[in-house]
Amino acid sequence: MTRPLRVLHVSQPVDGGVAGVVRTLCADQHDRGWDVRLACPDGPLADAARAAGVPVETWAATRSPGRSVPAEARTLARIVARTAPDVVHLHSSKAGLAGRLAVRGRVPTVVQPHAWSFDAVAGPVARAARTWERVAARWTSLLLCVSADELATGRAAGIGGAAVVVPNGVDLDRFTAAGPDDARTALGLDPGPWALCLGRVTAQKGQDLLLDAWPSVRAQVPAARLLVVGDGPDAATLRERCAADPLLRDSVLLHPATTDPVPYHRAADVVVLPSRWEGMPLVALEAMASGRPVVGFAVTGMTEAVGPAGRTVPPGDVPALADAVALRLAAPDLAAGEGRAARARAEELFDRTRVTARVAALVAELAGREWPTSSPPGAAPGNGSTAGSDSGVAG
Repeated sequence: MTRPLRVLHVSQPVDGGVAGVVRTLCADQHDRGWDVRLACPDGPLADAARAAGVPVETWAATRSPGRSVPAEARTLARIVARTAPDVVHLHSSKAGLAGRLAVRGRVPTVVQPHAWSFDAVAGPVARAARTWERVAARWTSLLLCVSADELATGRAAGIGGAAVVVPNGVDLDRFTAAGPDDARTALGLDPGPWALCLGRVTAQKGQDLLLDAWPSVRAQVPAARLLVVGDGPDAATLRERCAADPLLRDSVLLHPATTDPVPYHRAADVVVLPSRWEGMPLVALEAMASGRPVVGFAVTGMTEAVGPAGRTVPPGDVPALADAVALRLAAPDLAAGEGRAARARAEELFDRTRVTARVAALVAELAGREWPTSSPPGAAPGNGSTAGSDSGVAG
């Protein structure tokens, strides 16, 4: 009897959207009867994986590159040798760095950037990151991008090799379109109207840019309120800024990170993603599945995700962001129409069941396993990306 397919997922970070994707893939493959393990630092991701029955190999790794990388790669090499996976699946830039140094192509390797590291930096550091990704492509069996934009950015940087686009997925049974009143009551919110910004409080997620836009939103919609949900390295600075500014203090409510974003999406009239860079933001998909319009900067993956379900504006254009948010807070019929389009788009393109099946099929193919005919891969429907093709692979 053939033993179960053995997959080792490797992740750093351990919270936020990336961790959510990793947790979903691990749980799905475990439920398929595969021998799935996760290597990551201690934290929320490790706890969630263990709760789902997925064994965890503790991998002490920092989030950013630095002098610790050689030791982290050696530790990971020992984990790979001990677990003997058929496929290694590396998530985000740090795991992609240490993991490829550890494996060096000896085991089929999937690399999922979840946003390119060189989008987060500039100058010599960005050039070094692009050079590394071009060199490391020789140790990448399959590059798995979450948006066509992300793949195009990689190709423009000279990153070659086999690649596929499979978008992030969202749980359509958990995130559903419902009215805001019960959610606002449960969260202790006044009637609003409410804009929501949910995510780690970091430079990447751009909450500071949304605060820059907020006075203009309030000038156009005096009753507007903003709910910012999340923790992170910039959370203290954000709190201090809101406390020091009377307008922000009066109209911006800060909540810590949550393990249950459902009521927050339901309480919102519009969900705002002012990110400086992304791959394909999971929060946007959750908002869309909840029947809420999305407004954000047109960074990698955003316009591709949102489509007619809201508005994306040029990256960094704070006045345009303010106008787009204000319009939807002032025009409930517009917001409601976009919300209906959002739910339909989530159902058509981002159903988590189809997305996880597509990834499982690709992993099984890399491992040389035939996908069972009783459980077809079911490629996630495409929107002009390779995700909708039969093979999904772009050489």
